[in-house]
Amino acid sequence: MSEAELQETNGTSEVPEIELIIKASTIDGRRKGACLFCQEYFMDLYLLAELKTISLKVTTVDMQKPPPDFRTNFEATHPPILIDNGLAILENDKIERHIMKSIPGGYNLFVQDKEVATLIENLYVKLKLMLVKKDEAKNNALLSHLKKINDHLANRNTRFLTGDTMCCFDCELMPRLQHIRVAGKYFVDFEIPTHYTALWRYMYHMYQLDAFTQSCPADQDIINHYKLQQMLKMKKHEELETPTFTTSIPIDISE
Repeated sequence: MSEAELQETNGTSEVPEIELIIKASTIDGRRKGACLFCQEYFMDLYLLAELKTISLKVTTVDMQKPPPDFRTNFEATHPPILIDNGLAILENDKIERHIMKSIPGGYNLFVQDKEVATLIENLYVKLKLMLVKKDEAKNNALLSHLKKINDHLANRNTRFLTGDTMCCFDCELMPRLQHIRVAGKYFVDFEIPTHYTALWRYMYHMYQLDAFTQSCPADQDIINHYKLQQMLKMKKHEELETPTFTTSIPIDISE
């Protein structure tokens, strides 16, 4: 297991330590893997660690060779797993509820906005359908969904989905956009159109944030995540590649 301390307690015992166990890379078994839920909760908790309401420890676990102590404590459970004062929360909906209700500052991340919640749901499903086979209809379905998000951002004219501060919806959407960008390009040569300027501006702002960059898996791990789903073998040279991270944008952003 690999661990990273993301926020010191500064000697203040009142700040709770939260541990998030995430899936490790399927390439090297140590760095961050490409699990969307792991990154989403990593981002949520990182934002709280930046506000110093918690101390955050992130542990990666290689699920292809889980260590004995992991098997003993969690049996066949897959990350993400959140541990708060010895209490392990194992299911995604329960993790989300715990962050919202029990972790200091968490409530502020969970904005109520039905329009945004509806806007971003099923986006990942459209990506997976497109990756199965290059198909114009599936390609257009994803493009149409992305256009709705672009139009929402343009109409609201805010930095993030619900305003000028990040919330849980941003932590959910941005990892999915990264998967669309990296895996879509690799498998079916899909690219987010450059004329979706509001969406690219949104991604630009997200790329500037430590909460995203510190939690983001390497391009190679995102690609290998879908190769495994499609039963495609990883080539030997991929294990030796230096990890790369696509965080540039193809348009000029004027603040």
